[in-house]
Amino acid sequence: MKKLPTSLMLLLSMTAFAGQASTINPAEAKPVSSQVKAKVNLTTSKRLMAQDISRQYSKISSLLHSEITQYNLKVNVDNLLSANVMDTKQLQRADLSIKSAKGLESVTESLVELRLAHESMLAAWQAGESPLFAFAPEGNDSQWDYIEAYDVDGNIELLDAYEMPERPVFVVGVDGQRSLKEGLQVMRSVFAGGSQVSKSALRSVSASAGITADDGSLSTTVIKKIHLNDDQEPWISGDAEIYGIVNGVDPSRDEPYLDIVEMPYLDNDGTTYSPNQIAIYWDRYRWSAADMILMEHDDGTNYKDLATALLEAATAIMRLIPDPAVQGYAIIPQITNGIISAMPDAWFTNDDDYVDVYYTLFEGRTYNDHMGAGGNAKTTFEPLEIAPR
Repeated sequence: MKKLPTSLMLLLSMTAFAGQASTINPAEAKPVSSQVKAKVNLTTSKRLMAQDISRQYSKISSLLHSEITQYNLKVNVDNLLSANVMDTKQLQRADLSIKSAKGLESVTESLVELRLAHESMLAAWQAGESPLFAFAPEGNDSQWDYIEAYDVDGNIELLDAYEMPERPVFVVGVDGQRSLKEGLQVMRSVFAGGSQVSKSALRSVSASAGITADDGSLSTTVIKKIHLNDDQEPWISGDAEIYGIVNGVDPSRDEPYLDIVEMPYLDNDGTTYSPNQIAIYWDRYRWSAADMILMEHDDGTNYKDLATALLEAATAIMRLIPDPAVQGYAIIPQITNGIISAMPDAWFTNDDDYVDVYYTLFEGRTYNDHMGAGGNAKTTFEPLEIAPR
């Protein structure tokens, strides 16, 4: 979602607590070639779908007019497939290709949606103006020159990448909410398949580890308020789908512990949200300290590959530290930097994927309007003690 600022680049390169942990080779952990291949496959699939749907617009026009309203600007391709009004072979092939590229082959529902680019286009389209069908290009959106779009006859038109078109445009793309929900489940499965301690094991850890209160209450930190800066993304990008990766050290063994925080409410930059959402469960982290990375869903993310790369990078950092107890919580930023380094390089120049990072959040502390290291997120964190039943 954001470009990686120079200040954070310097912070990562300095690795203030790094020691020999900074010698990890990120290329060994990240599946760059598979990411590039996925991007290409996704772009090709979306282009073919945009062409196919544009040519069959007359067959689905009435369905779209019944589904698209001021309260709902998108329709899942499943609705088009079930209507039996158009040739669906191309859509089905493209949907299978997208699922494969994202590592979500087991998902039965379609991951593709057709979305009206902006609510300002709704009146003209409802009045009968012929729409275009477009898709988001691959690569760094700051370097996009134009957006490919197709009219109802399948003819190509080139649209300005940054100026909202007046003509109605439908965007063919991945259903971000559904894809993210399924993808995060895959990531949790990968993380749980590593050496992470189970919930039952957590409950059995001795009180000397400092992870539970004497009365059995649960110590957490909640997000009271969060705001992402407005980077004026291209009009075709649509709403953001944000999630967090909380990482630290397992309380019972010298292993990293990674957790996922879903943030389905966090749709738009430039807006302050007050979710009162639990972000960190402190019984999962040693030294009462953890870091939090904010990420945005990207069409090209293969969630299994991503989770595997992040877990491997975090584990590799831990193995380079001979005695974690000596450095204590200072090793957590090393783990975080290793995780960030394991992400494909393109994610730091594309307005998708990486958003910001919070280093060294402590249990029991309040952080008011706390800026992330990249200066893109401003969050208020507060402690919350949950009493036992």
